[in-house]
Amino acid sequence: MATDNYLALNGLRIRPGERVLTRLVISRLPSGTVIDVPVHVIRAQQPGPVLLLMAGMHGDEVNGIETIRRLIRRDLLQPTRGTVIAIPILNIYGFLNFSREVPDGKDVNRSFPGHPRGSLASRVAHRFMREIMPLVDYGIDFHTGGKARANHPQLRCVLGEEVGIDALAAAFAAPFTLHARLRTGSLRATAHALGKPIIVYETGESLRFDEGGIEEAIAGTLRVLHHLGMGPEGPLPARPNIVCHRHRWMRARYAGLFRAHVALGDFVEEGQIYGSIADPYGEQSVRLEATASGYVIGLNYMPVVNQGDALLHLAMPA
Repeated sequence: MATDNYLALNGLRIRPGERVLTRLVISRLPSGTVIDVPVHVIRAQQPGPVLLLMAGMHGDEVNGIETIRRLIRRDLLQPTRGTVIAIPILNIYGFLNFSREVPDGKDVNRSFPGHPRGSLASRVAHRFMREIMPLVDYGIDFHTGGKARANHPQLRCVLGEEVGIDALAAAFAAPFTLHARLRTGSLRATAHALGKPIIVYETGESLRFDEGGIEEAIAGTLRVLHHLGMGPEGPLPARPNIVCHRHRWMRARYAGLFRAHVALGDFVEEGQIYGSIADPYGEQSVRLEATASGYVIGLNYMPVVNQGDALLHLAMPA
């Protein structure tokens, strides 16, 4: 709940100009150890929008966690008006166990809006929806690619349909902006139903820092703050933002050892050889041809692949 004078969160009344770290108690481990989620609230003296910065929805996605940590550590979150709510890690369980999911195997980002008596993932989502979401006007949800599957720095949102989303994405100005449909049970879909624009930023692969992608995320966040009238002008983008309304994965037609011949960010022409798959015994090797033209925004670094595995994610410019 927010009023003209204070913001109510977790039993606290946070007044304009205050900077508070509070902790949302989620549950306990079987050992009895309390699991809580640290939430930073930074308020300006002047009223304005509330911007959510959140990471660690999946506990092994460390690039978003590091992005928010650096923003806090470098004291870059000083809104000139409005409020910033920064949550470096939502899924504490996954973070402690180097895991995408919570201990019951469920994905928090498929569990929104949650339920107070549901699964553990559902309870995490419900607590967030009850305490945080009512306060939020805009949001950036930071994510990382999967295990041995890296993403080039990119934004994901529904372009041309959500109010305020296109302008928010343009302000962030990631190297790539993808038109990505909403997924049932995700934070983005739930926020969309409430009329609250949230963009998703992806970079790198799980459990590994992607320095370039982290710095892109920091710069993009500062540009969003400026766009919302909450801070000074951010750094200029290092490269033009490429908007892509279509994207697809190239998948393995054969099992074996995969070797990529392209890198993240490369442009691939239809028919170009982008890699090869060989059997492990040295008897044969198959060259892989791209079935479409586009930029490489995702790449599988796992050498051993099965039929149907995603190998290369291509984004097609608008």
